[in-house]
Amino acid sequence: MSTLITPSSRRQFLTLLGLSAIAVSCGSGGGGAARDQTKTLRYQGWAGTVILPELAEDLGFLEDVKLKWVGNTISGPQDIQSAATGQVDFGGAFNGAVVKLAARKAPITAVISYYGVDKAAYNGFYVLKDSPIRSARDLIGKKVGMNTLGAHSEAMLDIYLQRHGLSQADVKKVEPLVVPPVNTEQSLRQKQIQVGVLGDILRDKALQTGGIRPLFTDYQLLGDFSAGTYVVNDRFLKENPDTARTFVTGIARAIEWARATPRDEVIARQIEIVKKRGRNEGTAPLKYWKSFGVAETAGRITDKEFQLWIDWLAKRGDIEKGQVKASDLYTNEFNAYSRKDKPSAAKTTSKSGS
Repeated sequence: MSTLITPSSRRQFLTLLGLSAIAVSCGSGGGGAARDQTKTLRYQGWAGTVILPELAEDLGFLEDVKLKWVGNTISGPQDIQSAATGQVDFGGAFNGAVVKLAARKAPITAVISYYGVDKAAYNGFYVLKDSPIRSARDLIGKKVGMNTLGAHSEAMLDIYLQRHGLSQADVKKVEPLVVPPVNTEQSLRQKQIQVGVLGDILRDKALQTGGIRPLFTDYQLLGDFSAGTYVVNDRFLKENPDTARTFVTGIARAIEWARATPRDEVIARQIEIVKKRGRNEGTAPLKYWKSFGVAETAGRITDKEFQLWIDWLAKRGDIEKGQVKASDLYTNEFNAYSRKDKPSAAKTTSKSGS
């Protein structure tokens, strides 16, 4: 073979090799080459609930991107911590929890809002109908059951207590406890807790049974607002930009599909999804679904959705004032739906300045 290699053929070979290297380099751009990007995203679900990525996948909006369920969670903070450490590829939580994790320098970026509060989708703090609890001050020394601590429900409780004049010392005498959402109604009725946080499906089911009444709701406190976002590890975004764009835009499309589609059709679709995924779950509570509550079109994120919680956490002493900047926490770069269909929307803000 060596007798066949001439100086001329060697030069031609090296030239072709160099051109191939340049072509590969140009094809890679700032992120991973399209053919090398992962097309499967690992995630945690919620028992008895269809999350927006699952709905988007079922509707075909995720195109060639697939979801891989690795288990369930009842905690937003745990979910986004798993995303930060790479145990899953995305996670969702209350925006205050996202702020706290980012303040610890976790390598995450929020990419789309996925739940919020409106007149149909809200969390209420419920007591038994004959309970003596009528005011914020009546909560001193009482147990309040919620899905997790340091997240949406505890923030709402703090705001309610503060707005009704309780001192920080009195606020600390109110005892928030972790109770799985599916057990909250039973725990309240059995008087294991004096107040239970119930939202959406579980709330309406409990109200239909009767015997409970609301002390207050987050909608009464703050009106319409997007409350939680999906976050993705920064390394994943850098290495899989096309996959991230397909994923986020698919969720955006699912948000707007659910907003525009008759409620009965959305419920029927969710029931079908739960039956198909085979996780041994009941579908009866899904008939109470009303809204995902996302305030902004296509789940676009704005500074205000984080600034409220930055201020709240700084006041609590959980973060230092000025430690976190709202615009550094999120990007709309991967949300092609809002860029394409809402050209008059406010300027996109992101870590990269897009």
